[in-house]
Amino acid sequence: MTTWKYTAIAAALAATFPLSAAAQSSAELLNELRALRDKVNQLEKRLQDTEAKAAAAPAGMTPDQQADFNRIALKAESLEDTRDALGLKGLQIKGYMDPTFVYNQRQNRAGFQFLNSMEDDVYSYDNSYFGAAVIDFTKETEGGTRWRLTLAPNRGVGAALGNNSPVHEASVSIPLPGNDKMRIIAGQIPDWSGYEYLPAPQNKLITHNLLFDFTLPVAYTGAGMEIADGKWLYKAVIANMNSTKRTNGNKSPVLAYRVDYAKGEFGGFGFAGVHGKAANYTENVVDPITNEFVAQKDSTLHLFELDGYFIRGDWTVQGQASIGMQRKAAITVDPVTGELRDAKWWGLSGLAAYKFTPRFEGTVRADYLNNKKNGGGLLGYAVVDDRNGIGPGYGDTTSSKGANRYALTVGLSYLFNANTTLKAEYRLDRASEPVFWDVNSSNYKKSNQLLATSVVVSF
Repeated sequence: MTTWKYTAIAAALAATFPLSAAAQSSAELLNELRALRDKVNQLEKRLQDTEAKAAAAPAGMTPDQQADFNRIALKAESLEDTRDALGLKGLQIKGYMDPTFVYNQRQNRAGFQFLNSMEDDVYSYDNSYFGAAVIDFTKETEGGTRWRLTLAPNRGVGAALGNNSPVHEASVSIPLPGNDKMRIIAGQIPDWSGYEYLPAPQNKLITHNLLFDFTLPVAYTGAGMEIADGKWLYKAVIANMNSTKRTNGNKSPVLAYRVDYAKGEFGGFGFAGVHGKAANYTENVVDPITNEFVAQKDSTLHLFELDGYFIRGDWTVQGQASIGMQRKAAITVDPVTGELRDAKWWGLSGLAAYKFTPRFEGTVRADYLNNKKNGGGLLGYAVVDDRNGIGPGYGDTTSSKGANRYALTVGLSYLFNANTTLKAEYRLDRASEPVFWDVNSSNYKKSNQLLATSVVVSF
């Protein structure tokens, strides 16, 4: 065995380190001999380890079984070496896609939505993040640093930010020396507010609630901290909100934070807030010479929301309350002075789901959004939007009363197999004022209906 062992080592090394004596100096030859010696030592150690494993193999193995055991051990070590050399250790790849069919009554359209561009059809409650194909890469190094890149062409937060980027998330999480419960976080991070998750596999329905669509940020670009303390989890960043780069004249970031508490096995709660300056999209200031809208500087914003959940057995109950305001971002100006006014709003959302069978689940969600102050105005919506039902009612000559919004959604989902879920939903949206533009009648209505189905396939 020993003679064969060293003969095999010599043969392998001769093939690995061919000596070109003709054009080599003494120093080069010495370096190659040292490398050869190191390689011999490595191979000897590997063979010794294999022999030790064979000796420790279960008693009663036949010579053939021991040979098979040795080959498996060597192959496993080789696979581990290859994995590490390619940087695959600690790498996890996930993904999903959800082709979706949507019927919208007032828009007079019905058809599939999949990978459609938000540049051609802006973000709205009937055109949010569904209809996506997403792939997610996460990597954790031996030191505990986590790296994440999520790509969602046309349907992620990169597209919703308006820069047509396929990057949904690009973030790092770095543990502090000697304390892996405290981490530095940085990059482009999707908003973490509310009870409802953005990805389709984690969302019980197809569309999102009114608070998710119209009162919460899209993403943060910045840096901060994450702290895990028993049942508590704290996160905070100093960042640009809904912007990967500040525009000229704007220098103030926002403070965004979230706190979660896992009360026990079945329930918990959390709250999140944003305070600082954000883009003001009002179009109420016009240049008297050019007759064009004058872009406004970022204005002060305050957001706060509280959410909770209870999941036990076949039941899931979730809820959220939100409040917000933005300076000088209301849809209408003061009717007397003509000055810009503040946008103010508050809202509630609740969801209940019940599993009729382990695979078949029904869900009901109810939303209310109070937006009547100063003609209306929500986060990112400082002008009339007759598709989403935001702004004063049609024919409101005083332009001071915005429309309050309601939505009732009923959905069913069926777990077809471990990786596939079939979804269907009916949604009724209503408003206190006629704010939904009806394409057929060319008139404004107080309600709209939506039907949707989707197939969510994930891995």
